[in-house]
Amino acid sequence: MNLNINTLLVVTISRWTNTRAGIAATALALAAATASAGGIDRSGQGLGPLFEQGNYLELSYSHVVPRVEGIDLAGGPTGDVVGNHALTSLGAKFDVNDKLSLAAVLDQPYGAKLLYLQSSPLLGGTRVDERTHALLGLARYRLDAAVSVHGGLRIQKSSATLDLRGLAYGPISGYRVRFDADTAAGWVAGAAYERPDIALRLAATYHAAIKHKLDTSETGPAIDPDGAGALPAMGLLDGRSTTRINMPAAINLDAQMGIARDTLLFGQLRWVDWSAFRVDPARFLAVTGEGLINLQDTRTYTLGIARRFDARWAGSLALNHEGKGAPLSSPLSPINGRHGLTLAAIYSAGRMRITAGISYLKLGDARLETGTPDTQRATMSGNSLLGLGMKVGWAL
Repeated sequence: MNLNINTLLVVTISRWTNTRAGIAATALALAAATASAGGIDRSGQGLGPLFEQGNYLELSYSHVVPRVEGIDLAGGPTGDVVGNHALTSLGAKFDVNDKLSLAAVLDQPYGAKLLYLQSSPLLGGTRVDERTHALLGLARYRLDAAVSVHGGLRIQKSSATLDLRGLAYGPISGYRVRFDADTAAGWVAGAAYERPDIALRLAATYHAAIKHKLDTSETGPAIDPDGAGALPAMGLLDGRSTTRINMPAAINLDAQMGIARDTLLFGQLRWVDWSAFRVDPARFLAVTGEGLINLQDTRTYTLGIARRFDARWAGSLALNHEGKGAPLSSPLSPINGRHGLTLAAIYSAGRMRITAGISYLKLGDARLETGTPDTQRATMSGNSLLGLGMKVGWAL
């Protein structure tokens, strides 16, 4: 059985860029994670205000409205399995001197909320709820006018619950696992090359895996170990243990370049090592022989153009893409790939900048499976996502 918790929505906020040529633009990209390997990524692990000029504070808010629904093979509608949710982040950056800058970002890098309605006899009642809050501390040191290095530490707190219910899960329908909150840390490191005269910036950032040890409580239906044999059904799924979970390593490659006066081309490639993200509760692993998570790595692409119209107004357009994964995915992964676009507008007034954006994405169709060997149980199709976001920044 291949149970991929992979229904998350990703919110990526690109930074405001100022250059000697007077280019000023922001891209605000709101996107959905893929079903093949998007995992539970919500923030894209941006560096927030680290590259802002001078002392700076920003507050961001995003509201994500997905539609992810389908029909199981018994003819029952799944309902809209991924609910609306909101994300907020707070970032600040301060210059210690002309070489060293410090920054901090408070956000929710991972999360998931999923529920299949009881109208689906095969999957009704299946749900997942994962929450992570993190504080990222960063330092940036300028080696010279063009080259800088940056790094820091991310401290995050994670917890989750998961229920598997419906006829598609056979004898383990009714299994429930709770992972109590755990706090752990991981390091971040990168480098950047800049040429302000042509608005050029190339930046690479590595986010190390964060290793959690979560106290785990499992419950489930009684399991008959020998079928119709002499042994009675037993609570083989019940127990407490500790589960080790590595939130995956990731690499962000960011690029931007001025292509005309007041016009900026920008892009990002994000790779996430989801294949190393394993969730193996002790009792579930002992009974089924498999863990809950088996994901593929992801590569997410963003390409956009931004333009300043006058001293107060600027705007941007960005395209987003993440490819499809395996033909069959878990009911906990009801999206398979995505593509779409984002429009953003930026208004400047004195020390304040206000960015507002809207994003629309088509979410890839997914064929959901359970069992060993994999057996299709439902089809999710024709789905989409609408994202609205706002960011307010202040020069201090």
